[in-house]
Amino acid sequence: MSAVTDDQLLASVPTSLYVDGAWVPAEGGRQFDVTDPATGATLLAVADGSAADGLACLDAADRAQASWGRTAPRARAEILRRAFELVTARAEDFARLITLEMGKPLAESRAEVAYGAEFLRWFSEEAPRISGRYATAPDGANRLLVRKRPVGPCLLITPWNFPIAMATRKIAPAVAAGCTMILKPADLTPLTSLLLTEVMTEAGLPRGVLNVVTTTDPAAVSSPLLGDRRLRKLSFTGSTPVGRRLMAAASEQLLRVSMELGGNAPFLVCADADVEAAVEGALLAKMRNGGEACVAANRILVHRSVAAEFSELFAARMSAFVLGPGSEPGTTLGPLIDERSRRKVSALVDGAVAAGASLLTGGTVPEGPGYFYPPTVLTGVTPAMEIVQQEIFGPVAPVMVFDDDAEAVRVANSSEYGLVAFVFTRDIDRALRLSEQLESGMLGINTGVVSNPAAPFGGVKASGLGREGGAEGIEEYLETVYVGIRDPFATEAVS
Repeated sequence: MSAVTDDQLLASVPTSLYVDGAWVPAEGGRQFDVTDPATGATLLAVADGSAADGLACLDAADRAQASWGRTAPRARAEILRRAFELVTARAEDFARLITLEMGKPLAESRAEVAYGAEFLRWFSEEAPRISGRYATAPDGANRLLVRKRPVGPCLLITPWNFPIAMATRKIAPAVAAGCTMILKPADLTPLTSLLLTEVMTEAGLPRGVLNVVTTTDPAAVSSPLLGDRRLRKLSFTGSTPVGRRLMAAASEQLLRVSMELGGNAPFLVCADADVEAAVEGALLAKMRNGGEACVAANRILVHRSVAAEFSELFAARMSAFVLGPGSEPGTTLGPLIDERSRRKVSALVDGAVAAGASLLTGGTVPEGPGYFYPPTVLTGVTPAMEIVQQEIFGPVAPVMVFDDDAEAVRVANSSEYGLVAFVFTRDIDRALRLSEQLESGMLGINTGVVSNPAAPFGGVKASGLGREGGAEGIEEYLETVYVGIRDPFATEAVS
């Protein structure tokens, strides 16, 4: 446990931009406030970077790329391993900082730190395993040498909801592959990324490899970067509308892109499911991070034969969550990130009730400071309602009923999104059949949690492209190069 107070912890967090191995102020000394969503109080003021600041980061990344790309894989691995150990040693500081700027309960913040640190460890082990191949061409004329090399300078744009995990999920494979980076964290939760940058530097990351620009005008910073020929890759986690705009901008320079975008996860409870296990799974899938997660169960689809039992048990468990500031003992559900998010969630619930849905629990905005919204369960929800067509991003669970698997699949696949789906069933044949039919990049069978650093994370359709984590994650930061070598035993030229 950390012995420092919150004030001492905040005082240890850098508040400047990080450019070419130095902490520097933003152009013109501009700053913006980072607030606690549980109270609305200002935590710190941090540098508000400009387009010029972003380009300074790219200058540094470009200068460092050649030497960093030639650094031995083992050396890159050891830096990541040291970073893992440093984050683990300061786990409580990171957890408290996440709770302060993002609002989630401390227990969840601690779990996020452990999860985020694992990306550093996983990719420290992947760095030395980058490989190619050597073969003889089928006609015998040449030898075929296939090798991998770093993509080059990358722009990494992370969201606010998992401040450390989303940063390490991008930084770690980039470091392992030998790429330099410009990191732009979300302006709602930049503090964790700034502290992580300090730790990466302490772990031995050379100057210019990781550069950080915090800003309240992400479009102004990213646009000139995406238009600069020196940048070679964009990795973005965030909303689908923003992802579409960034992909359009990235197409001008034909950048490599990785997009982890929105989700609208269906959670299927089949007639043969263990209902109590399904309730436990739904709680994990819906309430991780208070529902503010792209993998959150957004549409609960329950077979009619078990719908009443499931809904009653689920509502009872949802109503047992303790709403409050994440730092208070006993709190199991913190605030939403800001007032705009709360207004959206509240409007979706009110709209569903007006359209005929029924509240089993929750649905009323509490009084007092902070952006709190209670755990809410709705029944009588239909596929036409707006609440199941949008990503809720809050502690709200709409329950729909289906009569057979074909109907469940049809409703589940009706969304433009395809990040993750969940299925609870005792029938392995049904599970395998549904795994073939559901349009999602990930599927949880009898579990409400699928995220794991050793597994490829990503979606299909409007949920994006590319994968993070697993053996696939490092490939997003590597180019494939083919070298044709004339057969050394050839006695005459072969065309």
